[in-house]
Order: sequence, then C-alpha cells, then structure tokens
Amino acid sequence: MAGERWQPGLLDAGRTGGWALAHCRQQFLADGNGVLFPREWLKRQELPILSEHGIGHFDGDEIYLLELSSTADVPGSAWVGLRQLMMQGDPDTFRMLGFATQIGTWADHHRFCGSCGARMSQVSGERAMYCQSCGVHHYPRLSPSMIVLVTRGDELLLARSPRFVSGVYSTLAGFVEPGESVEQCVAREVREEVGVEIATPQYIGSQNWPFPHSLMLGFHAEYVSGDIVPQPGEIEDAQWFSIHDLPPLPASKSIARYLIDLYLARRLGHSEPVLPG
Repeated sequence: MAGERWQPGLLDAGRTGGWALAHCRQQFLADGNGVLFPREWLKRQELPILSEHGIGHFDGDEIYLLELSSTADVPGSAWVGLRQLMMQGDPDTFRMLGFATQIGTWADHHRFCGSCGARMSQVSGERAMYCQSCGVHHYPRLSPSMIVLVTRGDELLLARSPRFVSGVYSTLAGFVEPGESVEQCVAREVREEVGVEIATPQYIGSQNWPFPHSLMLGFHAEYVSGDIVPQPGEIEDAQWFSIHDLPPLPASKSIARYLIDLYLARRLGHSEPVLPG
C-alpha cells in the first residue's frame, strides 16, 4: 500500500549495494541500530550463508536477506528472536521481518528436491526453487489457519495451551485441513478443542503470522450448545470469562488480542481497535 515504509519485491541478488538482514531459524542479527546492516559489510563477516535473496524496499532502500545455516558471532551484535522483535518493533519493520522469515524458511527447506533428492537452484526473475533433475518447482509456502473468539453475551470462551506463557488465556485456533473450508475448520476445531457447538462463524480479518509461514484468518462465533470439555494434550484449561473480569490476555500485536479487544469495544461502546498489520 502507498505510504507504507516496507514494500516487498523481487530484487536481483547479483547486484551490489543495499542493506541486508541476517536470518537463521526465526532469529535475526541485530545491533544498536536495529536489524539492517550495510549489505557488502555484512557479507564480509564470514557468515555461513546458505542463500541470498532480494526481498524489497524499506524507506526506499533495497533490502536483501542472507539466510544462514547457523548463527554466528558478529562483534557488537546479538541474535534476537522474531517474537521479541514483533513486540518491540513498529508494524512496518515486523512486516519486513515476517516476510524475510518466510522467504528464508522456504529457501532453507527447499535446498534439495523432495521428489528426487537433487540439489535445487533459485530461479532468476521468479520467487521459486527449481530442480533441474526432475523439473519440480517449489514456491513460498503459506499454511492457512483459523483463529476464533467464541462468545455468549457478556462472556468469552478462552483457553490455555500448555505452550502458553503462564496464566495467559487466548482464543481458539487451528490449521485448515485438506478438503474443508475455513468455516468448517472453525466449527471442527472448536468442537475438538473445547467440545461446544457454535453458530455460523463471521469473518473479521486476517494477519500474516510468520511462525513459520501461517496466514491467520480471524473469526467471531456465537455459542450454541454444549459444556466445555478441554481436549487432552492440546488444551489444559478452558473457561467462560466475564468481559468485566478477564484473565491475562495475548500480546497486543496479535490477532488473538484484536478479536478480544474488538468484541469488548463493541459490547461496551468503546472505540474499536486497529487490526495489527
């Protein structure tokens, strides 16, 4: 969109100059000035580079990604996780880092052909990996997933996964399976995770979720019937919470928190929040 600092694009990595990100397994190299380094300087730091990709422009400057096989020490710098950068940075920077993470992960996972095992190569002028042995192309992957807030009047159905930060409750989520619509996925996941039935879910909005390559499709659904029965191994607790007495909630920059805050705003007559980018 016009006016955004980050603009994704396909740049020729054979060119010189520009700025670069160093990425390895959901971590970025950073120093006191941030995550962007002069590209030619960074490439002289003896990093274990697997591949290089031209990924777009930030504030008009060309941005390249160095995907590494392992983290490496660079004087004056440290490795910072993407989730931490999401909480600390601005939306444009997170969009850039999210895009870079997904491109880097895709490139790392497709160094070799899944059909014949031969080494794959980058396609010039296209975001694709190509196997010369059997002709297979692989493009960056997106995994569609849904996230839903289930409500019952002034009550929100929130749950805890064993993976959550201690005390935090959130909305329900899950991946879309082959052969089903997103709406069918919403109903199935709610039934599986907490054992209740819902009315037809209403789409609210989406968020890029690069952990590692998801697109989160957000919904709201009204409760219809059933008692809460947490799914063993997936949900350690689920409860109805009053909008006036909520537990610790997800991070403010997540679509999970947006779905909750949006419902609260509409229920209480407050101004509506902005969907995170």
